Amino acid sequence: MKRRDFIRTTAAGSVAAGAATFSAPAIAQDKKTLKMVTPWPKNFPGLGTSAQRLAKRITQASDGRLDVKVFAAGELVPALESFDAVSGGTADLYHAAEYYWQGKSNGFAFFTTVPYGFTPQEMHAWIHYGGGQELWDELSAQYNIKPILCGNTGAQMAGWFRQPIESLEDLKGLKFRTPGLGGEVMRQVGANVVTLPGGEIFTSLQSGAIDAAEWVGPWNDLAFGFHQITKHYYYPGYQEPNAALSCGINRKVWNDLSDADHAVIQAACLAEADYTLAEFDANNGDALDTLINEHGVQLHRFSDDILKSLGEASRDVVADTAQESALTKRIYESYTAFREKMIRWTDIANREYLNARALTLSDG
Repeated sequence: MKRRDFIRTTAAGSVAAGAATFSAPAIAQDKKTLKMVTPWPKNFPGLGTSAQRLAKRITQASDGRLDVKVFAAGELVPALESFDAVSGGTADLYHAAEYYWQGKSNGFAFFTTVPYGFTPQEMHAWIHYGGGQELWDELSAQYNIKPILCGNTGAQMAGWFRQPIESLEDLKGLKFRTPGLGGEVMRQVGANVVTLPGGEIFTSLQSGAIDAAEWVGPWNDLAFGFHQITKHYYYPGYQEPNAALSCGINRKVWNDLSDADHAVIQAACLAEADYTLAEFDANNGDALDTLINEHGVQLHRFSDDILKSLGEASRDVVADTAQESALTKRIYESYTAFREKMIRWTDIANREYLNARALTLSDG
């Protein structure tokens, strides 16, 4: 063999050997498997599938470097322990609703929904442009978590009741499943409020452990089959005029990721927030028709008197959160100030347009 051929062959072999020795392990070491926990039942439409979709978005957008594995309620940790699992490092991230962590701080409720609070559009505006994200970061950092908005169910329903609710007196003593500050409002007017994960609501209604429940809206409520137990379905969902969903990431995991990975996760969350809201809006109308026309559900509107009383109780409950801590007070003040600003624009832009559309449809 000629000397130059020997050098060429040896060099090529050395490069190949080097690639085999160094490149493959480097690629393997760069890949991160992230455990996502949720409070949602496995494959549950809307909420559970949103978590799965978000995991897939992150995995695909990162070209597999961030491989997100989803664990439904009870698969890795119990449904309502997702927050503690991520905070403590048992899991890497969660997909959930922040008002489930209200026992940690009432401030978390503001990042899902509050009674008589934001519409979905107003909520997203506050988070992205009204100082909400900064306050959310500050609150969650106390628990070793980085939060990101990743979904919204839109306006929800007020709930399912065994008997018609004709006055505030009919709510007193009811064992009612409802979370968040809406639950505190119901306590204020005399209901016995119970917090249950979604997967336990049907059996609790069926057994009589609870008398009434609110979950999400027609699409999800139809899937859970509440109409098999009670036919009285109430609106409007004063307690959840929107319900933001969140991705909470262990702060150490987040800090160890690159800026590029941060951008991937944030973009995936933004995309999923838009997609989820569209999905709920697209499915709720058809599901409501099915509940009424195929299952005999009776749709009721709370009376103005009930809504006014619930509104007064809501104002007191939400204001009381400001007494919890200096940070919760700042969250409350930011939220209420932005709400007042948005009410003016929403009334002009949205309410008046809907009124105009109703006139056109009524003529048609």
